[in-house]
Amino acid sequence: MATARQIEECLFRLAPREGAMDWDNVGLLVGDADREVRRILVALDVTPAVAQEAIDGGYELIVAHHPVMNCTWHPVQSVRSDTPQGRLLIRLLRGGVSAICMHTNLDVAPGGVNDCLAEALELIDPGPLGDGEGLCRMGTLPTPLPLADFVRQVSHSLHCNGVRYADAGRPVSRVAVGGGACGEYIGAAIAAGCDTFVTADLKYHDFLDAPGQGINLIDAGHFPTEDPVCRRVIAALQAEFPSLYVSKSASHREVIQYYVEGE
Repeated sequence: MATARQIEECLFRLAPREGAMDWDNVGLLVGDADREVRRILVALDVTPAVAQEAIDGGYELIVAHHPVMNCTWHPVQSVRSDTPQGRLLIRLLRGGVSAICMHTNLDVAPGGVNDCLAEALELIDPGPLGDGEGLCRMGTLPTPLPLADFVRQVSHSLHCNGVRYADAGRPVSRVAVGGGACGEYIGAAIAAGCDTFVTADLKYHDFLDAPGQGINLIDAGHFPTEDPVCRRVIAALQAEFPSLYVSKSASHREVIQYYVEGE
């Protein structure tokens, strides 16, 4: 058995607090640090469905990637049942469920979000992109592929509901990856000599400009590009606390759906 504090310490060894960006909110964000934990539910986000899954399943703790509350984006001045964030926090507290969140520190950590994404896409020798923050990774495919074949591989490997992409007319060999919204690092990928960049939440003008910049862009979705890290978090917790039951959320999945004419 372990306390929430001990589990937080374990996770900070995996992804040190110092790696988090200054606007971020990481660590034990909800609950009693000294409470004993027997069951841990791991998810990318603490959604209302994940919170209810934890309550129904008798989990004392949720470990998530995205912060259940980020005071930079949504200042917490009240906890009220007539606001979405307030309802979620009340549900967690009434249900006796704590929440630990590892966000940008898990993005940059060795073995974290972006290393897991590179591994899922079978990149060889992935290393830091050189984006100045140690966030993105780049590596090489075992064999160069036509873009259409690589897009298909990305969609299959990450279990995407759909993939958006722009074709710069180049085969795929040297690939940069950035889990979540990493469009601001397109320039770094180009400067590093990458022919392809896989990330999420790209803008219209990113796709418009990419062919002229000579880089293929693939937007595989925020959830699919970050979700692979959940398996790494589960493995780390199971190794450190073998007596605890650690499980991945069954309720949390990609929420974005794509309509295709004729389906």
